[in-house]
Amino acid sequence: MDTFHNCSRPRSLIVTKVLRYWSLFLLFFGVLWAQPKDPYIGSQACRGCHLVQTQDFFRNAHTKADRGCEGCHGPGRAHVNGGGKKDAIIAFSTLTPKKSLDTCLQCHSKDMSRANIRRSSHTQSEVVCANCHSIHKSATPKYLLAHQQKDLCYTCHTDVKAQFSMPFKHRVNEGTVQCSDCHNPHGAPASNWRMGQRPRMQQHAQSNEQSCVQCHADKRGPFLFEHAALRVDGCNSCHAPHGSANPRLLNRPVVFTLCLECHNGAAGFGRTGEGIPTQSGSHNMADPRYQNCTACHVKIHGSNADARFLR
Repeated sequence: MDTFHNCSRPRSLIVTKVLRYWSLFLLFFGVLWAQPKDPYIGSQACRGCHLVQTQDFFRNAHTKADRGCEGCHGPGRAHVNGGGKKDAIIAFSTLTPKKSLDTCLQCHSKDMSRANIRRSSHTQSEVVCANCHSIHKSATPKYLLAHQQKDLCYTCHTDVKAQFSMPFKHRVNEGTVQCSDCHNPHGAPASNWRMGQRPRMQQHAQSNEQSCVQCHADKRGPFLFEHAALRVDGCNSCHAPHGSANPRLLNRPVVFTLCLECHNGAAGFGRTGEGIPTQSGSHNMADPRYQNCTACHVKIHGSNADARFLR
């Protein structure tokens, strides 16, 4: 009996240890199995259905984004396992304008040029990123625009398109300048002219000045004798920036009629509210010699020598 008991003890100990390790093994893998799977599946899985969107996507700047397709569209495992269910992923075609903008700004909110995008005229009119940009099939490699820039802007701004067909215009149709050279489509801060109301999301130049001086630097100043119309109301007080039927993009066909819009002596007008002085009695406006004001007042944008802009 003693021999039998001595032989059975080691065997029972072995069985106990085996059962103990086996239970630990099952517990360990049970915990792993119970853990949720990674919700991200990778961009390779997208190519099976979305071949058109992914075949040239390696050239896109968004390929550098974290997680590829899922960086914008969110985790895709549930979308794939659900057989392509739209509600299982971020589908931009179903998003509201605000939600679409919020998704893009998760990455694109760091640039100063987009600091005013939520207050811009475009956003307030529910024109957001996806209305102008095409991420998968862009017509332009720069900015990923849905169409060429001028054609894209003309889609809504048809009145401006007509102005660029006038005899005197900025050469946007010819490709010399672009809309974004003067305008910031993402919104612009308050200006220092027109009572702080920047017209039409106009891009600012140096020292928060008008975008016109980026090219017309000789008109920038500062001058010893400033032309108040330029500093207070801006270039638009005399010029039509897009196009005009008049030379030099003037708002009126005859120069003196343009000057008389301000220099008419009307009360309650001008910087002091006392009107702007009219021309002297020696200036007969019926005489053609006096109808081209800038023939004498040559420095009409500002002068460092003469208060009447004669030189």
